[in-house]
Amino acid sequence: MHLNQMKMIKKTSTDANKPKIFAFLIIYVFFYMENVHAQTFNGFEVNNSIVPQSEILSGGPPKGGIPALTDPKFENTAAAKWLNDDARVLGISKNGITKAYPLNIMNWHEIVNDQFGNDYVMVSYCPLCFSGMAFNAKINSARHLFGVSGLLYNSDVLLYDRNTDSLWSQIMSRAISGKYVNTELESVPLENTTWLHWRTKHPDTLILSRDTGYTRDYSHDPYLNYRQSPETMFPVKFRSKGYHPKEIVIGLTIDNHAKAYPVIELSKSKNTIFSDKVSNKTVIIQFNSNERSAMIFDANCKPLPATTLYWFAWYTFHPDTEIYKSHNENQYSNTTLCDD
Repeated sequence: MHLNQMKMIKKTSTDANKPKIFAFLIIYVFFYMENVHAQTFNGFEVNNSIVPQSEILSGGPPKGGIPALTDPKFENTAAAKWLNDDARVLGISKNGITKAYPLNIMNWHEIVNDQFGNDYVMVSYCPLCFSGMAFNAKINSARHLFGVSGLLYNSDVLLYDRNTDSLWSQIMSRAISGKYVNTELESVPLENTTWLHWRTKHPDTLILSRDTGYTRDYSHDPYLNYRQSPETMFPVKFRSKGYHPKEIVIGLTIDNHAKAYPVIELSKSKNTIFSDKVSNKTVIIQFNSNERSAMIFDANCKPLPATTLYWFAWYTFHPDTEIYKSHNENQYSNTTLCDD
């Protein structure tokens, strides 16, 4: 074969492959950019996110870097002498079972996948928002285990379910991306109070054990300085100057109507047990001034899933919230004490 013919064949072959090479490069770049994009969200897919992707921030740890607990050990009150009386706990009573989850432990794990009889419950806590919330962990009749994504939205922890890797906003109680996007979690009432108050009300309570399988200093509070500061560690969408950002409030939502009960306002009230209206429905507030905690019930004394958290966290998710003031005229004190 003539040299010029060989050159012509080689050139023709190279030209013929150019579209294939170009197409391969496009595919490679596409998948590379997709992978890089996913890595910025700890590997989670957020293309269908219902919140702006620019507001989903990394909290520092990778996916699962803060280890959730699943079916952990519990102990009785006699074995919990390590916990101070004024230590905060998240308390849940369900199906005749009573459990306390000390914030000393929740600070380091944030999620507990637990069980109350035949009901699966996921207990969550965000130290940045002081928000403890519990949810029914059954979705579509199947138990789902949850973990800590390492991501935040409005300074609040984003959870993920290990079944689908959908991301869930704790305070929104809703999936913000993934297969379950826009699915709402069913809330389970809990109380954020002191260990002394909880065990006095529930002497048979179980308490989450420090024997978690992880080496952590549960006597150390890594968020102490943060709690005492007016600043947040991460930006939030809405801020209000009405109260100190870290003022504790009890927030309640009924029929998409939000109302906040700041502890500073409840402390001014002459009544520790009184009725109020939220979305034109009667609710009963039982406030304990010594413990700076409250429970909210419906008119039939059924506990409602109110959330104790910082003011900034409640307001950024509920900028149109109503706020309880101690001089409200619609409150009345001749209210029956509810037993939670």
